[in-house]
Amino acid sequence: MTTTPTQSAPAAATAPATTPSLLATLAGHHYTDPEIFRQEQEKIFERLWFCAVRSADLDKPGAFRTVRIGRESVLITRNRSGALRAFLNICRHRGAQLCTEESGEVRRTLQCPYHAWTYDLDGRLVAAPNLQKMPDVDRTERGLVTVPLREWLGYAWVCLADEPPSFEDTVIGAAIERLGDTASLDRYRTEGLALGKRVTYDVHANWKLIIENFMECYHCATIHPELTEVLPEFADGFAAQYYVGHGAAFAEEATGFTVDGTEGFGRLPGIEDTQDRRYYAITVRPQVFVNLVPDHVIVHRMFPMAPDRTVVECDWLYLPEVVDSGADVSKSVELFHRVNAQDFAACERTQPAMSSRAYRAGGVLVPSEHHIGAFHRWVTDCLAGEGA
Repeated sequence: MTTTPTQSAPAAATAPATTPSLLATLAGHHYTDPEIFRQEQEKIFERLWFCAVRSADLDKPGAFRTVRIGRESVLITRNRSGALRAFLNICRHRGAQLCTEESGEVRRTLQCPYHAWTYDLDGRLVAAPNLQKMPDVDRTERGLVTVPLREWLGYAWVCLADEPPSFEDTVIGAAIERLGDTASLDRYRTEGLALGKRVTYDVHANWKLIIENFMECYHCATIHPELTEVLPEFADGFAAQYYVGHGAAFAEEATGFTVDGTEGFGRLPGIEDTQDRRYYAITVRPQVFVNLVPDHVIVHRMFPMAPDRTVVECDWLYLPEVVDSGADVSKSVELFHRVNAQDFAACERTQPAMSSRAYRAGGVLVPSEHHIGAFHRWVTDCLAGEGA
């Protein structure tokens, strides 16, 4: 786990005299090389906990969704007793992909479209042509390959590793690293919120460029006019993630986290006075951003598809009564949708330069970006087999 600076306010953020102003980034080929991307798939996405799907999306037994994680297709479904289960999306007979659609619903079983091997929603083989004539077949042993699954914040997290790392240390630990404790996050009760809006972005940029962008605000004054109107301290270049426990304060004239600063929907139950009118951001490596504001929560999930392509699914979550009432959430959605569009355009502008000889040795991080260096070290440690 990396250590984040503990300053409590942006004004305190100054680099020690012994620290150079400019620190080196990763070299350009780390963002373009197919072999490095393959190693990231194997040693990061296929070994760490990966936030795959919102639990409520699978709202009944038989509902399923397929998710690309690293080089694998993972099938997540809800069984007859209502529990979520995850499997490799591969038939155990001849290796055909079991479910070819991104999402759907089955009644009781999952059937391979090739030879009709059929599995129940717990992954057990229950039927196949001539199976009765093969009494020696162990239907459990020939069942689907199970993938470990945990639910947190209302999402299903899965891990492809033979021995998954501690969920508490690597996932929940990210909240502690950022906020100082888990209670600060628990008060938002994210698992009980409802989906108000989902937008999927197809970003033609490397996944690391997107994470680096999210972690810093050196660019905020340049490309985020709406955001800095609501969060004026971001115009000074220091992101809230730079400080343990710090949340960026709303502008005095802003009554809500909306595109025009107008009122939102009242703060969520459980939010303390110290958290009101503040924005908190959390990065959960390797592919999740959690954004906390008093009346809603925004969750980004990244799905790295290629060295230069990342699909980002962004959810805006509100109290169920807000969604059920048909309330207009467009002003709060529009604020971060613009931020997303602005950020992703910047990442797409950067991606082509990663293969330039001008970026062969990489770029530099200024003092307000130095904490990104810890992310770079984490990536290289993972590829060397030392990360967690």
